[in-house]
Amino acid sequence: MQALREQFLLDPTVTFLNHGSFGATPRPVFATYRRWQRRLERQPVLFLGRRLPALLATVRRVLGGTLGADPSELVLLPNATFGVNLVARSLHLGPGDEILTTDHEYGACDKTWRFLCLQSGATYRRRPIPLPVSSPGQLVDGLWDGVTPRTRLIFVSHITSPTALTMPVAEICTRARAAGILTLIDGAHAPGQLPLDLHAIDADFYVGNLHKWALAPKGAAFLYARPDRQPLLEPLVVSWGWSEEWFANGTSYVDLLQWWGTVDPAAPLAVPAAIRFQEDHDWPAVRQRCSDLATDALLRLGDLTGLDPLYPPGSAFYRQMVAAPLPPPCDPAELQVRLYDRHRIEIPCLAWNGRPLIRLSVQGYNTEADIDALLAALEVSLPGARPVTGGSRS
Repeated sequence: MQALREQFLLDPTVTFLNHGSFGATPRPVFATYRRWQRRLERQPVLFLGRRLPALLATVRRVLGGTLGADPSELVLLPNATFGVNLVARSLHLGPGDEILTTDHEYGACDKTWRFLCLQSGATYRRRPIPLPVSSPGQLVDGLWDGVTPRTRLIFVSHITSPTALTMPVAEICTRARAAGILTLIDGAHAPGQLPLDLHAIDADFYVGNLHKWALAPKGAAFLYARPDRQPLLEPLVVSWGWSEEWFANGTSYVDLLQWWGTVDPAAPLAVPAAIRFQEDHDWPAVRQRCSDLATDALLRLGDLTGLDPLYPPGSAFYRQMVAAPLPPPCDPAELQVRLYDRHRIEIPCLAWNGRPLIRLSVQGYNTEADIDALLAALEVSLPGARPVTGGSRS
């Protein structure tokens, strides 16, 4: 993975283990991004006014080929949270409506639903999913215990942000569709970490970031909507894609939602370059190496802390991102600052349901030396940490 490290612009003095928060973009993809910006500035009216729709259509076509989706089912957005807001506001929630979710969701999206439910009188039900987990069925059944006759939509992450848990979303969507319940999947961490077939998942709505694990520049994401659910969606910003005819027979889902004013479109236009970069570097093999390194890190963190993992090492419950419990007493915010200030290690430490966790991301540029550096820093930073013995467990 050392050769891949040279493809990124990351500060070489920092051990970067936080790709999950704000992913790094490879040099050639970033160069493509800058070229699009220069083309825009050379003739802005020609670019934005006459050429951009066709350029974005090409992006949706290339992207759809990697997601198992038709271009007409995809809209390009700045981030996944934007997409969650778009779907949530389109539902026009009212008293008696319930949104079912888990206690593993991303904080900004939690706030979105809480805000809208407070305004509308609807109920936001956060179903506890205890860790550790042992089977996908346990996750599905645990969530389904929260379904009531008033459940209007199920909202879950494909890969959870605080706990890095891969949820069995296809099974959840199948069960929800049989019950007549809408589904919205937050795939912020999924594209690039695992192969996706959106038709096989069969969610009503799926949002995903492309500027995390899929290596695109910041500001590239998508919303997928099943064709029969597209008429439910309304724009957050009404602009040139809307017309009076929309009320009668609906305008194009893409036209209605994709244009919301003058913006810099360079990030989504660079998405095909990010896809080519992965193809050129055998990304399935890179993902497997990253997953193996994440498994090794999970085992070594358990050796260091003496605490059991949140999911079985080597299981399908995680991919390139793992979370591990930290021993009390531990102030995660203080630990995160200490790891960066004293050891130049960029990694998130957080509290989830009162449990201190550390979340480690492994991308193609990471090596075993990065894990060694983290374990050595934790040995001197955590109270009661066991001595680090050797390197890789694999």
